[in-house]
Amino acid sequence: MNIKNFKYNEAGLQRFFGPLESRIMEILWDGRERSIKEVLHHLEDDKPINFNTVMTVMKRLTDKGILEKRMQGRLSLFRPIQSKEEFMEEQSKKLTENLLDEFGGLVINHMLDAIQDVDQELLDKLEQKIKQLRGTKP
Repeated sequence: MNIKNFKYNEAGLQRFFGPLESRIMEILWDGRERSIKEVLHHLEDDKPINFNTVMTVMKRLTDKGILEKRMQGRLSLFRPIQSKEEFMEEQSKKLTENLLDEFGGLVINHMLDAIQDVDQELLDKLEQKIKQLRGTKP
């Protein structure tokens, strides 16, 4: 799945989704299929929201390939195509690839600058990955 509008100034899921989409995805990533009415019930814990608004957003998430819809009689049940971890892994990989394609070595330099103050374990993993890419033993 391809998220088209990455928002640099946001945090968490809102980098990929709008505010309501993010809230819906958090509800659905709990591992259970849910109907629109069930999602609405969870959303209304925060504030009242219109059923049709939730239905429209969930339909759009389905059209984008983020949710899967299954009919159980007359009831529509929704669940995410990927786990939250799989989604974040895929999106961060695509973002990194896009940045490398567009900015090349600059991205790598900035990433290295950003991880200078990171724990040693991350630096060790990076070093092992570089050795692996070069074809040398770790």
